Amino acid sequence: MTFGESIPKLQALLASSVQKIAIVTHVNPDGDAIGSSLGLNRILQNAGFHSSVIFPTNFPAVMTGLPRFRSWTVYEQQQELSERILKEADLIFCLDFNDVRRSGKVGSYMSSLVKPVVLIDHHPYPQIAANFSFSETAVSSTSELVYRFVHAMDWQNYLDGLASDALLTGIIADTASFAHNASRPELYEAVSGLIALGADQIKIQEALFNTNSEDRLRLLGYTLSEKMIILPEYHTAILSLSRAELLSFNFKMGDTEGFVNYPLSIEGIVFSVLFLENEDKVKISFRSKGGFAVNELSSTHFSGGGHLNAAGGEAREPLAVAIERFKGILPDYKNQLTVEYTKLNVG
Repeated sequence: MTFGESIPKLQALLASSVQKIAIVTHVNPDGDAIGSSLGLNRILQNAGFHSSVIFPTNFPAVMTGLPRFRSWTVYEQQQELSERILKEADLIFCLDFNDVRRSGKVGSYMSSLVKPVVLIDHHPYPQIAANFSFSETAVSSTSELVYRFVHAMDWQNYLDGLASDALLTGIIADTASFAHNASRPELYEAVSGLIALGADQIKIQEALFNTNSEDRLRLLGYTLSEKMIILPEYHTAILSLSRAELLSFNFKMGDTEGFVNYPLSIEGIVFSVLFLENEDKVKISFRSKGGFAVNELSSTHFSGGGHLNAAGGEAREPLAVAIERFKGILPDYKNQLTVEYTKLNVG
């Protein structure tokens, strides 16, 4: 169903049989996942529904205004409560993920339930069998899509300053402060609308990009000076940090957020990758410029996915082995990387 076809059917369901709603997002929720979930939750509560947010895993408290929100549930810490919320829910919203596997153990439990599902997401190739799907890849973020969804539902009166703060946080986080996927006029119309409702753009920018600990800045300096490899023939930069290195800088969740973007500012670099060694796997972040599709590379080689220019993946092998495997596939992408470099730097 199209956006317009889905709205009346969802409105009818909400009016007839829905009181309790659960909102779920992906593991390791980022700014967009957090902002879209908490923003929609606030709107649903304002509309009179008993709504709850379940995050599969915990996250750094970087979102502006976070302490002002009512409590949420973290599945990995409160499994019994989370499952009770899902079991009692009349409707489940899935936000900012396109495959139930991306929600981890929450997704496994959801799959055992027979509930109507609403998907709101902007990632390509959605795999979730949703009853109502609002999936548009051209939109900057799930938070922007929630803003559009709210207007389509005629819920503008329930969109207050707190919800606007949350949604604008998601938009700013997922566009890296309007640095990418931010050329559509509709995006700025949404931003204008959220600011008019009280969203504090300056406070959000400060919280997301200008709030650092000494340890985080020292870790960034170390990563760039000691752990960056430049492969000019592939227009690629590689960053990597072992678990021991992370711990030596008193690593906390979220400390490496944004590190992978820095090499893209180097002349000649089109593709940047960050490898982080965890206890049981290597987490990988991919970023690119131009038309180089990191989501396809990640999906093909590292069990991941995401957007054209921003994706994630993982490797179930030692850090050094994962890096060497990555280097081994780069020749397959040399022509694509060279073409993108030429497009970006010629004419």
